Amino acid sequence: MPVARTPHINKGGGAAKATLIACTAARERHTMKIVACNSNLPLAEKVAAELGLPLCNATVRRFADMEIFVEIHENVRGEDVFVIQSTCSPTNDNLMELLIMLDALRRGSARRITAVMPYFGYARQDRKSGPRTPISAKLVANILVEAGANRVLTMDLHAMQIQGFFDIPVDNLYAAPLFTRDIRGRMKLDGEPPLPYDAPAMDIPGGPHNLMIVSPDVGGVVRARQLAQRLNVDLAIIDKRRERAGVSEVMNVIGDVRGRYCVLVDDIVDSGGSLCNAAEALMKHGAVAVEAYVTHGVLTGSAVSRIGQSPLGMLTLTDSIKATEAVKDSANIRQISTAALISRAMQAISDESSVSSLFD
Repeated sequence: MPVARTPHINKGGGAAKATLIACTAARERHTMKIVACNSNLPLAEKVAAELGLPLCNATVRRFADMEIFVEIHENVRGEDVFVIQSTCSPTNDNLMELLIMLDALRRGSARRITAVMPYFGYARQDRKSGPRTPISAKLVANILVEAGANRVLTMDLHAMQIQGFFDIPVDNLYAAPLFTRDIRGRMKLDGEPPLPYDAPAMDIPGGPHNLMIVSPDVGGVVRARQLAQRLNVDLAIIDKRRERAGVSEVMNVIGDVRGRYCVLVDDIVDSGGSLCNAAEALMKHGAVAVEAYVTHGVLTGSAVSRIGQSPLGMLTLTDSIKATEAVKDSANIRQISTAALISRAMQAISDESSVSSLFD
């Protein structure tokens, strides 16, 4: 009697397919998570809204003795986490918040941690200023990596060489595209799409060709030139010199600004003294009006009132640093949002695609 043969079942193929499905599902679970510390919650909320994601449920609080305590209330194991924190004033508190948050995420087994620092504090201490002085920007880079950062995303670093202080990838965004779009929109050029926010018109006597971009010092020429090239306008430079100690700075304007509508461009405004002095120098040399576009509005001390009393018709800042009440109430200071730019960069990092293409 013939013996029935049992059909052969290829179990290996089914197992391989099941494994592939499981791996695909695991990859889909690894989504981006956004964690916000306390220095600039409004910006973090805007970035999250741009990406269509909620902020991660986390707590950053202080004990009675002002020690910082961080607690993350959801699972971050295997996740791509972005921590948004500008290390602005109070600089040391905000830096410590960031470091402790990075450590908590590292210990929570996050797959990759990106420190999103729209304003990188200590960036102006990028070299030894004299004997026995620190290079604090390098120290900050070291402790960020030690705390758990796998990548840094920042904007308009004061000194480009700071990227070399890190042994991890650093993406440095530029505010120039935001400034270009804002200026072109305010000039209401033909064919230019309207700005998605309210902005005062930029009425330039003689037309848009009469606009001139000005660097407030020799060190900012590259930044100013980039904006001038984007707008296809002329460039001027202010040369500041101090002949000897105790003597006021002499400001020489390189370029003919007579009858021109001047726009000063810089990365940081702190006390506002240099910016206001530059505006006065331009007006003395015949400029019809002066504005300023600055990425980071540190604005310490009486900077806001100093700017209010200066010849500056308008100071435009980004929201890399949260606006104080004095800034909000100022008649000649405004902010434009970096949320769209930062969110696109974060998405590019998460997707492993090009960040530099954002500036093409």
